[in-house]
Amino acid sequence: MENLLGYTREMLEDYFILMGEKKYKATQVFEWLYRHNEYNINNFSNIKKDIINKLKSDFTTEFIKIEKVLEGQDVKKFLFRLLDGEKIEAVLMEHNYGLSVCVSSQVGCNMGCRFCESGRLKKVRNLETFEIVQQILLIQEYINKRIDSVVVMGIGEPFDNYDNIVRFIKIINDAKGLAIGARHITVSTCGLVPKIDEFSNLDLQVNLALSLHAARDSVRNRIMPVNKVYNIDTVIAAIKRYIAKTNRRVTIEYVMLNMVNDTLEDAQALVNLIKGMNVYVNLIPYNETKNIEFSKSSKERINKFYEYLTTSGINVTVRREFGGNIKAACGQLRSESD
Repeated sequence: MENLLGYTREMLEDYFILMGEKKYKATQVFEWLYRHNEYNINNFSNIKKDIINKLKSDFTTEFIKIEKVLEGQDVKKFLFRLLDGEKIEAVLMEHNYGLSVCVSSQVGCNMGCRFCESGRLKKVRNLETFEIVQQILLIQEYINKRIDSVVVMGIGEPFDNYDNIVRFIKIINDAKGLAIGARHITVSTCGLVPKIDEFSNLDLQVNLALSLHAARDSVRNRIMPVNKVYNIDTVIAAIKRYIAKTNRRVTIEYVMLNMVNDTLEDAQALVNLIKGMNVYVNLIPYNETKNIEFSKSSKERINKFYEYLTTSGINVTVRREFGGNIKAACGQLRSESD
């Protein structure tokens, strides 16, 4: 039986039309779920009893559960237990512009990035659409506030779960769903080129972020196995196609690893790679974990890297550090709860 919270409004419209009903019933269902936070189908009071019974026979609204919450300054880390007992995480961050949630897209991850706790935990399965949507719903209920923006950068490679991610985006962006603006939704990929091209064909105004983390193949091969399939030139060519097609700026994510990718040579390579592109770089201080040998670049090295990019005309920011004291690195809380 499918979960009702994994259906887009368009999918529900098709469902009702096949039933011989008017498609506006889909909007009524969405309003119950996402406006009234009503998940008991019996309580959809403006829908006929026979349709209620049909919905109950075809759908469930069962929820995943919050297992643990760790709290730090302006950040909360949520550990969820799924219906099959697997665990995933999401992080709530409080910014001066509002509340942002970073959601997971898979149980584990097959990309194997060596600096990432998630990459140490091999992929068990993709998350279903409803499991991604419910991360946001449960966090909103927990804090009793509305989420302003969403990033798909938690456990997993989103484009390795492409169809469910697209459905998730459509649900949370829908004016009758969670009504989170497209420009407040960001999807991150480590560089699955075919999916970058596919994503560029969608009529979605969401943001794309590339987890690059190195501008030289010799370095990226060492820390990101995906580079041996889609090397830097191939990935950047796909990003250029994406920008040309969508006219949207892309974020280049770059985690700062001490004495690995934070040298002046690395900064020069990055400038040479992206200069003139409609991108901006987000330098990310590394969240260290006891299971992985990498360490965080010093503030001095980060500042020198930042200054080189800035003076070279690159639009760059340094991400504010969140959750270093609450196991906020992707997969860290899950790995220590098993």
